[in-house]
Amino acid sequence: MDFKKFLVLKEFVLLDGAMGTLIQKSGVKYDSVPETLNITHPELIESFHKAYADAGSDIVYANTFGANGYKLKESGYSVDEIIKSGVENAKKAVQGTDCLVALDIGPIGQLLEPAGSLSFDSAYDYFKEQIVAGQDADVIVFETMTDLYELKAAVLAAKENSDKPIIATMTFERNGRTFTGVSPAAMAVTLTGLGVDALGVNCSLGPDELEGVVSEISKYTDLPLVIKANAGLPDPNSNEYDILPDKFADCVADLLKYGVKIIGGCCGTTPEYIAEIRKILADKSYQPQKKSVDTTVCSASTVVEINGPRIIGERINPTGKKLFKQALVDNNIDYILTQALSQVSGGAEILDVNVGHPEIDEKKMMVRVLKAIQSVCDAPLQIDSTKPDVLDSGLRYYNGKPIVNSVNGEEKSLSTVLPLVKKYGASVVGLTLDENGIPKTAEGRFEIAKRIVSRAEELGIDRRDVYIDCLTLTVSAEQDACRETLKALHRVKTELGCKTCLGVSNISFGLPNRELVNRTFLTMALEEGLDLPIINPNVESMTGAVRAYRVLSGIDKNSVEFINAYNDAAPAVTSAPKNTEVDIFTAVYNGLKSEGAAVTKRLLDTTDAMQIVNEMLIPALDRVGDDFEKNKIFLPQLIQSANTAQECFEVIKNHISKTSGSPVSKGKIILATVKGDIHDIGKNIVKVLLDNYGYTVVDLGRDVDPQFVVDTAVEQNIKMIGLSALMTTTLKSMEDTIKLIRQTKELQNPDGTSKCVVFVGGAVLTEDYAMKIGADYYCKDAKESVDTAKRVLG
Repeated sequence: MDFKKFLVLKEFVLLDGAMGTLIQKSGVKYDSVPETLNITHPELIESFHKAYADAGSDIVYANTFGANGYKLKESGYSVDEIIKSGVENAKKAVQGTDCLVALDIGPIGQLLEPAGSLSFDSAYDYFKEQIVAGQDADVIVFETMTDLYELKAAVLAAKENSDKPIIATMTFERNGRTFTGVSPAAMAVTLTGLGVDALGVNCSLGPDELEGVVSEISKYTDLPLVIKANAGLPDPNSNEYDILPDKFADCVADLLKYGVKIIGGCCGTTPEYIAEIRKILADKSYQPQKKSVDTTVCSASTVVEINGPRIIGERINPTGKKLFKQALVDNNIDYILTQALSQVSGGAEILDVNVGHPEIDEKKMMVRVLKAIQSVCDAPLQIDSTKPDVLDSGLRYYNGKPIVNSVNGEEKSLSTVLPLVKKYGASVVGLTLDENGIPKTAEGRFEIAKRIVSRAEELGIDRRDVYIDCLTLTVSAEQDACRETLKALHRVKTELGCKTCLGVSNISFGLPNRELVNRTFLTMALEEGLDLPIINPNVESMTGAVRAYRVLSGIDKNSVEFINAYNDAAPAVTSAPKNTEVDIFTAVYNGLKSEGAAVTKRLLDTTDAMQIVNEMLIPALDRVGDDFEKNKIFLPQLIQSANTAQECFEVIKNHISKTSGSPVSKGKIILATVKGDIHDIGKNIVKVLLDNYGYTVVDLGRDVDPQFVVDTAVEQNIKMIGLSALMTTTLKSMEDTIKLIRQTKELQNPDGTSKCVVFVGGAVLTEDYAMKIGADYYCKDAKESVDTAKRVLG
């Protein structure tokens, strides 16, 4: 029996529990990573798989979670060796049963661009290597993911190098988002579009805390949902988890109403947990759920539901824009970013992105601009090009579910664009023109719309993801064309049930008082059912017309969106002026690196360097940090702002070294991931922020011996040390490191007290435990680490 048959024939599909928990309980020692046990202790790993199969698991996960090229670098084994042995061990353990074996793939262990340095293509290659090595598995599982962009690279690697079913799960925190700010809705929308077979949540929290996340996911997908929760939280002292098997099973049963079909356990769970789940599900039935939100596009952190008029900003387009064309030729990305930010500030909910210009490589520029915009702005994007290869690249590197602009009724367009839309799970604008041009009548345009929708559905694209553009013609040249456009729009909306799209401003070309004509036409089109007006959102009368229509038509319930739109907003680029200079605060807040560096250079002509740091840069970073803590912005924007501040700070450091020779530093801080722990993403984020607040960070890396920490502190006379641990098994290393710091005479004051302040952090730590092992401060995130450094070093 294969996985897809399981989904049809079984009420529920039972996964296994934690592999790491059993390894830890066994007391077995391993070098580098636990996946090496596949080769050094195969019988032990087989016994764990067999225990889960005996407890009732329908699918066991091979011990391959961390078996990627990055994590295995120093293991002495290849990815191929570890994965093949891992799959083979699992197959042996379940031989003679119906139990399937999943190739288990976790995060690579590096942050992807723009928050980190790992490229999308490099991530893809890591995953491809794993998938090719694990071809003997029955199912591919991607789990414990926090970055939707990384997960997209993984899914594409699986789709393009295998025909195995795919299960994809992400891990969410108590704020309802992943570590990088991905929402459950954005995950569900994106992964459903990419064509995974099941999706959901693993690790994260206990099943008693996941209802909010699971219920949100269920609104945005019809796929079977997966839950593989932790057994609550570990006690750092005993390493035991706080939810016992019977309570765990009860909590899981409470979530079945959201369409949960595939169930297992993550950290802290054992075969006893799987047996309890099997028992409680015996008299339960699967409750499939239909998604309640139909038409959406998204970035990684923001989902826009097309449930009424939504504004698409038109200004990222070189047509008729001299400055924009020059920015493309000059590679002036910050100019383009100011256009994006100003439109969002003006009211755009989606941004059209067109970089077609004969003097540049459009494909490379499209990818570059999409990545840059997504690093500073969370609005979903519309990828606008007439070239299929540009669309293909844009779709591949976009994070989320975008709109493709566009396909039309020509056979060449239908046969090249629609397959891309299907492959990448996008929505698409359908233009009502074909080989014969734009029909003059509403009937002619409607017929082309029908043809586009029919071809889309043949490929498995839902008509709710096809947005028909009945095309706006210039009324000064063809006065009757306005009426025909509106007639066609009305028919598409009422007869085809599709969403509709229109570029508005072309209606007034050649007329005086264009804004009045545009606004009146927009209002007429909204009344006929226009969903996606493409306009300049920085023209207040246009944006205001859409907002007012949403209120007057009853779409904006209680006028909430209207009221919020006219309240004071966060600092942003508030217009799209010809002079695109911005102040340093705005540059840092919005992550405009070259703008930040340029304005810093100008300020140094008139302002003291440290005044710029203390009165401009630091307040901007503080505002970013505050908004991060309040979930107003997320990790990519935080990192981008920090990197912008770093650009500014480098300018200041160079200026000071030339004028006075004195280095700019608020003090040195050691950062290290403790011995035995190879996870350093959290530490690296702390480093970025500390760097940008003016501290000199001595980064010792991961898996750092306690003696090396002490030796570095002594040699460099460093008074502040930050230690990170992600695994409960390495908390002892953290304690040993702190103990050695306290015992080293060179790091003690004459009265015997410690010269060094130690701050610690990591997912498994609590404040109580941090104090118990001798730390001075517990920092739950990067922002708290900066606050601690301020208290200690100033």
